[in-house]
Amino acid sequence: MKDKRVVFMGTPEFSIPVLKKLIENTNVVLVVTQPDAFVGRKKILTPSPIKVLAEENNKEVFTPVKIREDYQKIIDVNPDIIITCAYGQIIPKVILDFPKYKCVNVHASLLPKYRGGAPIHAALLNGDDETGITIMYMDEGMDSGDIITSESIKILDNDNINTLSTKLSELGANLLIKILPDIFNNKVKSIKQDESKVTYAYTIKRKDELIDFNKTYKEIYNQVRALYNRAYFILNNTEYKVISIRCENKSGEISKINNIYKDGIGIGSLDKEVVITEFIPSGKNKMLVKSFLNGVDKNKLIGAKVNEEL
Repeated sequence: MKDKRVVFMGTPEFSIPVLKKLIENTNVVLVVTQPDAFVGRKKILTPSPIKVLAEENNKEVFTPVKIREDYQKIIDVNPDIIITCAYGQIIPKVILDFPKYKCVNVHASLLPKYRGGAPIHAALLNGDDETGITIMYMDEGMDSGDIITSESIKILDNDNINTLSTKLSELGANLLIKILPDIFNNKVKSIKQDESKVTYAYTIKRKDELIDFNKTYKEIYNQVRALYNRAYFILNNTEYKVISIRCENKSGEISKINNIYKDGIGIGSLDKEVVITEFIPSGKNKMLVKSFLNGVDKNKLIGAKVNEEL
């Protein structure tokens, strides 16, 4: 496959295994990624993970602000195939129609389930037992193209967004390299997606990150692992981003700190007590809640309401 000219389009960490495999097995002539972005509280201008990897491998990088308007560079390198994985922009039809072997996307769900930008989050939030990777031909719709192949994996109870993303990115890279010879030899028998089974996984918004203790423990647990270090609650006007929780099989007043344990604080939910064991207080570093408890008056915490000022 080293004779095939490949343009790769991707941006986040999730895309890295795919680009690595393509560099090893094909002739990557251009890498397209999102422009450098300001990151963190100090707003440091930072290249995407894919740009860093591409430059480490002496691959030419193209970072258009709007791919719909600025795409001639891709045409000029005359790719045999374009492969995308979590690129982050809608690709125009002129690009989709250009390569001999079309445009192929690596998507982190079992399509037609979870089209959109947050399929891994959705699988965890909904408590799914399995998810997977779909390799598909691209069309002008959102993840609506014909399916080339797919492969599923189990979602473990202790998986979170980080562990599941790592598993899926590796699976996607291996599945792509496995199917590419068939694509190049025109042996693929793609299938249409069943439109009656389509669901969507839209990008997570700020409002989705607030923990609602009027839900069950399982729902809250799924939110915490899907939004690792993003799901939060507010106590005494301070925001706490939750890292890990466990449960106690007892009832208590919903949205109130009912008990203090050696390892955490117990907040009532719809069915069980949610014990917060690790979090990130606003403006501070990640810490175990047992360490946090050493510096506060525990008696003043008992009975305190969370999210009260919302």
